[in-house]
Amino acid sequence: METINITQSVAILCDGNNIEKSIHSVSNSKQTMINFDKLIPKLLNGRGLNRLLYFREGKSISSKLAERLYENYYGSVVPCHKSADIPLSIKAMQLASKVDTIIIMSGDSDFVELIRHLKAEGVRVEIAAVKETTAKILDEEADHLYEITSDDWFVYKAPPKPKQSKK
Repeated sequence: METINITQSVAILCDGNNIEKSIHSVSNSKQTMINFDKLIPKLLNGRGLNRLLYFREGKSISSKLAERLYENYYGSVVPCHKSADIPLSIKAMQLASKVDTIIIMSGDSDFVELIRHLKAEGVRVEIAAVKETTAKILDEEADHLYEITSDDWFVYKAPPKPKQSKK
């Protein structure tokens, strides 16, 4: 009997502002950032990545983050006018027929109706979020909750400024 490998296709949609606020509050540092190079492989767990989108409200979006997400995962940063909730929800519904699993990186209870809709469409929905800041109802509605912990982030330390040479 031949072995059949079934590959699952996964889309990861990140509510950047929610995840950033969550890790900042738990780590007590505004310099804390998600380590995508550690987190993404854990979330995928051998499954295929279809898409990685990082939704971010505001003007201060790091070009370095956008470059890294693109280079490592063909991911992209999506600037949002206000909250990421609506653009993320629209993209999730567009992807529902194209992927097996959607991982929503957010602890925001605003996504409960989206989770219910996606599951009714036959999509597996997982949440990746900081447990302490995640709405309990998300945990109850999702097929799986991946807890983002201090293993999944790092504290950014700006490189020291070069000393001015005296002439």
